[in-house]
Amino acid sequence: MQDHVYLGRREQLGDLTLRTAGKVRDIYELDAERLLFVTSDRVSAFDVILPQGVLNKGRVLTHIAAWWFSQTEDLIANHLLSTDVDEVPGLNDEERAALEGRIMIVKRCEPTAVEWVVRGYIVGSGWKEYQAKGTICGIPLPEGLEFCERLAAPLFTPTTKDDEHDLPISPEEAQRIVGGEVYAKAHGATMALFDRGTEVLGSHGMLLADTKFEFGLWKGEVILIDEALTPDSSRFWPADQYATGRNQPSLDKQILRDWLETLDWNKEAPGPDIDPAINAKLARSYAEICQTLTGSLPAGIVTDLEVQS
Repeated sequence: MQDHVYLGRREQLGDLTLRTAGKVRDIYELDAERLLFVTSDRVSAFDVILPQGVLNKGRVLTHIAAWWFSQTEDLIANHLLSTDVDEVPGLNDEERAALEGRIMIVKRCEPTAVEWVVRGYIVGSGWKEYQAKGTICGIPLPEGLEFCERLAAPLFTPTTKDDEHDLPISPEEAQRIVGGEVYAKAHGATMALFDRGTEVLGSHGMLLADTKFEFGLWKGEVILIDEALTPDSSRFWPADQYATGRNQPSLDKQILRDWLETLDWNKEAPGPDIDPAINAKLARSYAEICQTLTGSLPAGIVTDLEVQS
């Protein structure tokens, strides 16, 4: 399987120079107005990049993200210009084949220093804080909530944006960091996007437990960047199996996190090798979400999944 996984982090790609490499995406300079995003198959958990990638993960994430960008343009503009690899200059045939389906040519923006997280259910780190303090990100909640219970209203719980560990902050601190005007626009878009995601996913039998968005400034305008409502940045649950008081069946990266929690690992680098069965399960789940949401898959995904089975 690993022969078909694209891990990226190439200093030079065709005529382009690597600008920065994140946990999943590599960003290259195109020109003064545009950047090239390459979504690799790397996978991270607990802010640690694991040794193996997930088959076709980058292509599936790109397909889903581009679909959501097109579905939410009425709510907020986004950074996507093209997903056509033939528009990337200087690639040889091998590079073009490796990047097919995993690139986004985007507007060059200045990202905000905040990740815009919103929760519809009480789970994960929010549940741990609630048990200890009765709050999430310092925001008081009613007593007696159950694990995985739906919140009375979606809760905005921003974090810092850091290469190592994102830290929870209050909405007031987020506003101080980005400024009142940017905050008002980004916060409004965050809540509208969460509502849209909840509605669309609900029509496909999925619950949106929580998600995060990123925004940037482009020519003074706040726009949606990076990705949106993907299984890498969100928690999806099957609606027909939902019940409070227990862990929910996972359709997203939580599959990997849940398995990692069973290991004797301190959640520091280097991460453990991923069990091949877990890796295959995650690849299949991502592809199934892609097919369900968008009605299609990037070319070759089905064949590759059958090879894993």
